[in-house]
Amino acid sequence: MNFGVCNLSIVPVRSEPNDKSEMVSQLLYGEHFTITEQLKQWTKICAAFDNYEGWISNKQFISITKKEYETLHSGLPEYAGDLVAYISDHQNRLMSIPLGANINSCSLFSHIFEGGKRTGKGNRKALVETALLYLNSPYLWGGKTPFGIDCSGFTQMVYKINGYALLRDANLQATQGKVLSFIEETTAGDLAFFDNDDGVIIHVGIILEDNYIIHASGKVRIDRIDHTGIFNVDTKKYSHQLRVIKKVI
Repeated sequence: MNFGVCNLSIVPVRSEPNDKSEMVSQLLYGEHFTITEQLKQWTKICAAFDNYEGWISNKQFISITKKEYETLHSGLPEYAGDLVAYISDHQNRLMSIPLGANINSCSLFSHIFEGGKRTGKGNRKALVETALLYLNSPYLWGGKTPFGIDCSGFTQMVYKINGYALLRDANLQATQGKVLSFIEETTAGDLAFFDNDDGVIIHVGIILEDNYIIHASGKVRIDRIDHTGIFNVDTKKYSHQLRVIKKVI
């Protein structure tokens, strides 16, 4: 088996091996993965963090040894804690990296990082504080950064930065945690899931205090939530119908 690591700020992960294919997720700087298939210009990968699969360009990663992969996989993760941070090489050339980038990989590239770090498990207050850092980030299908993020990418990154592992997509995240019967049982940091008319879970957000929710819909925004679903404070209409609430931590 072969292994790799993302050495760029943000790399698109696509559903098929071509540039016009749907972007289903992203790799951030420092994320490592196993390689499951290689073509002339594309590589199929399985991300170490959440086992998410997709295709990335051969120009947008570097190969690493099994020992280097295991070192990254077994160490305590450290994440960039600022909306935008910078790394530099020994020639003082800078590259920006986004919130949540994995800086454990800096030693592999001989990069220097001097920004704020996040490591270990955060409490619920830290979850909410992290979520608010993404406020007003534009919605982007498959996105995972403050420059573009989707609903499940948002919840996954908020939890990841605070030391908790969520799966990548909303319907997968809905399989994690303990079901809560009523909104009154929730605590800030819990997850709320929403379905479509066919009963398929298509959206997720993070519960805040006083019956508010922060979620990515058009942008990362704060709306009201009740037993029916999300009430958009701008349109004065319900935008999502509530399916289930989960307590993960």
